[in-house]
Amino acid sequence: MNVRELIDSYNDAWNRQDLDAIHAAHADDIVFHNHTAAERVEGAAAVRAHIAGIFENWPTLRFTGRSLRVGEDFAVSEWTARGEKDGRVLEWDGVDVFPIAGGKIARKDVYSTSFNPRTVSGTSATD
Repeated sequence: MNVRELIDSYNDAWNRQDLDAIHAAHADDIVFHNHTAAERVEGAAAVRAHIAGIFENWPTLRFTGRSLRVGEDFAVSEWTARGEKDGRVLEWDGVDVFPIAGGKIARKDVYSTSFNPRTVSGTSATD
C-alpha cells in the first residue's frame, strides 16, 4: 500500500469510527499530538484508548478532505470536521501531518481551529 492509499484508508476509518482499522495503520510507537488541544499520547494502545474517547465524546464526528499531499515517507492532509455537540452542529478546519515509517503512521500531528468552531445551521452532523 502506498502512502496515499494508507492515508485514504485511514481517513475512511476515522469517518466510520473503526478503531480496529485505525489501530492497524499505526506503528507500535506512534505519537498522537493534537497541538491545538494540548493532547499528546504515545504508544499504540494509549493512542487507541485516546481515539476511543474522542469517538465517545463526538459520536457524529466526520471529516471531509480538502487536500492531501504525499511524499515517499509523509502525508499532509487538510480537512474540515463536523460533529454535533449539545444540540448544535459544529464545524472546524484542520491539518494533519503524518510521518510514515515501515508502511505505518509513525506520528499524527493535528493543528485545527477546533477552539473556535463554526455553528452550522439547518444541517445535521452527518450531512
